[in-house]
Amino acid sequence: MDITEVPVSQDNKGKKKKNKKPKKKETVSEKGNGEGSGAEQKEEAKAERVSSDCLPPTFSVSEIKNKQRRHLMFMKLKQEKTVRSLLLESHIFSVFVFQQKMQLKKKKKKEREALGDKAPPKEVPKTIENQRVYDETTVDPEDEEVAFDEGTDEFSAYFNGLTNPKVLITTSDRPRGTVRFCEQLATVIPNAHVYYRRGLALKRIIPQCVARNFTYLMVINEDRKVPNGMVLCHLPDGPTAHFKMSSVRLRKEMKRRGKDPTEHSPEVILNNFTTRLGHSIGRLLAALFPQDPQFVGRQVATFHNQRDFIFFRFHRYIFKNEKKVGIQELGPRFTLKLRSLQKGTFDSKFGEYEWVLKRHEMDACRRKFQL
Repeated sequence: MDITEVPVSQDNKGKKKKNKKPKKKETVSEKGNGEGSGAEQKEEAKAERVSSDCLPPTFSVSEIKNKQRRHLMFMKLKQEKTVRSLLLESHIFSVFVFQQKMQLKKKKKKEREALGDKAPPKEVPKTIENQRVYDETTVDPEDEEVAFDEGTDEFSAYFNGLTNPKVLITTSDRPRGTVRFCEQLATVIPNAHVYYRRGLALKRIIPQCVARNFTYLMVINEDRKVPNGMVLCHLPDGPTAHFKMSSVRLRKEMKRRGKDPTEHSPEVILNNFTTRLGHSIGRLLAALFPQDPQFVGRQVATFHNQRDFIFFRFHRYIFKNEKKVGIQELGPRFTLKLRSLQKGTFDSKFGEYEWVLKRHEMDACRRKFQL
């Protein structure tokens, strides 16, 4: 057997082949910042790891092994999907209805312009006020009988200028949160005096008020430092009205309010007191103020009756020109709801009541009002 010799080079003799990677030449900048670059790489790797952890994993309800939990999760997702679809449908429907209304409005406008003077009158929207049930006790201010009653009732002396009102404003026993409201109310009503009440019954206060020539006694009740009621007693012979008070806002709670009111006597406006009971309540409230207003002060006290709620506002006005008037609310503001009207002065046990609110009977129909 012939053996042939293979020549072996001296370089490869006794050495194994190795895959050597070419060395990278470090630049001067890399040598100088070697430590910083390693720290930056670690921070980048850590940020990538955190971001990958924050991403929500792919989730499927079928992966839940517990049958009850899987069913609850499925029903929850189904409910959310149904709610989203309903919201989308309602939004689309509202947009469609709005477009239909606008098209109908434009069509009617074009028809009215085409007909000119022959166009039918505009439709009046139905509200609770204009759909009000007729009340038999509705009075006409120009009626002779009403004029006779006004000339002979308890408040005729105020409107004839024979008597000037003098009001005593007090609180419930040992008040906590109504003192400031009473003080602001005294700045609205001329010739009003505020006295703090400490353990004194109203039956003992009334004779003292009559002896000191007070014509009105106003008691502000409170509940948890919030005014919630008012008793207004006309002296010396009554009547006495009990109101529920709500939505009280002091001057500091009002935005864009004007400066404090001056000592001028304000004008008084009574709105929408149409029934005989409402007529009596309106005159009871109006007699709190002198009937000779001082127009220099440009102040107005308004009692507005709407759906048997009496809203009180106090404004200052200014004439900008012949057609425009600017008003500014001074405060305070509140809302009254009549609870009862009693003959004579305050007597909760033996007093005779002219009218008492019976909610289940009188408030059954929303379109029937008492004032």
